[in-house]
Amino acid sequence: MFIQLEVGWMNHPFPMNSFRISTHEQIRVLRDLGLKSVRHIPAKSTALAQTPSEAPGRMADADMPPESVDASEPAAERQGHGTTAHADVRAIFNATQQRCRQRYQEAATVYESVCAGVQAAPQEMREQAESLVRACVAQLLEKGPCAVHLLADSLGQRSAGHAVNVLVLALLLGRSLRMEAQELCLLGAAALLHDLGKVDLPIHIAEPGAALSPSDMQRYQEHVGLSVDLGQRMGLSSDVLIAIAQHHEMADGSGFPLRLVGEDLSRCGQILALVNRYDRLCNPLHGEQALTPHEALARIFALRRECFDATVLGAFIRMMGVYPPGSLVQLVDGRFGLVVVVDALHSLRPCVVLYEPAVPRDEAPLLDLAQNDEVGILRSLKPAQLPRDALDYLLPRPRISYFFERALSPRDCGGSA
Repeated sequence: MFIQLEVGWMNHPFPMNSFRISTHEQIRVLRDLGLKSVRHIPAKSTALAQTPSEAPGRMADADMPPESVDASEPAAERQGHGTTAHADVRAIFNATQQRCRQRYQEAATVYESVCAGVQAAPQEMREQAESLVRACVAQLLEKGPCAVHLLADSLGQRSAGHAVNVLVLALLLGRSLRMEAQELCLLGAAALLHDLGKVDLPIHIAEPGAALSPSDMQRYQEHVGLSVDLGQRMGLSSDVLIAIAQHHEMADGSGFPLRLVGEDLSRCGQILALVNRYDRLCNPLHGEQALTPHEALARIFALRRECFDATVLGAFIRMMGVYPPGSLVQLVDGRFGLVVVVDALHSLRPCVVLYEPAVPRDEAPLLDLAQNDEVGILRSLKPAQLPRDALDYLLPRPRISYFFERALSPRDCGGSA
């Protein structure tokens, strides 16, 4: 049954108000909401639909719901639907990836340059950083609806990769919250430079690969104040300095260094705290195990919701979708895939690279779920749940890296993907 919930989005745990019921778990969640009724839409319902007998992992992350899927079509008939094997579609995707990689590398190079030169020439380094941010904001605003792209490999140093990821996701989130260009520039500067104070720390403390001792952890936490100090020497505005100072603060008072609460945090500080935490779950320090993007978002939503502003968190989930780029998934027909693009127009129906061992990885078929209603995602997978050859094929990179590009319409790809 295809249903519509006539309550606000934040009043239920499903990714959207309209969806097709496909599991008994969804029915249980609906009952627990205490609704008196839901709207049934027969035209979008599936006659005699066969519900998957078991979907291990679908609700493994507590409150984070999966997307509804259509399981009525036999797997053999679904197998070929929507596979974008056509050469021009692959060419468009490869060209977009190349543009994203180039811009990501440029941003990482600027950040590494700023880190190297900030002690000797702080004003000059501020100009470099602000020039990069203005260019990113201009690109973001001129492109219309944007997509978040998973990059084909990791570029630059780990510290630069984190800074660029936070920059990209913070700007996209700021735009989804309707920030204007000037405020986006302030947010972007804070996002890029939030960890700059780590240049004053030993590398084993600044980028720890294992758990730190209490004394070293105290030194690690000092990077927030060191970042603010360097920002002051660079001549950054007070709004940027405040956001940098708050990038580890949590709305429930559990953050550091000042244990601020929600009403004490600026909007830019709230955005930075969320995006910084998300990227650190995917690309962790301190010897922690990396989570897939789906797991990271689910953990934040299910277990750490009180740490973040509800409006900011809701916008982030809508922007990234239930399956953010980098999520490993299994489709309803059994195939394995990697989510590579989530666009603002169809955040709940991502583009997936499929595991096809007989095809070279750079020619692997693309499946755009936004253009294929017949196919859906059955569940998110942890890396250990995939066969080793499938994991090496789909996710060979050591880190998760993102950049943005204009969201493509079906027309850009020559029709339905």
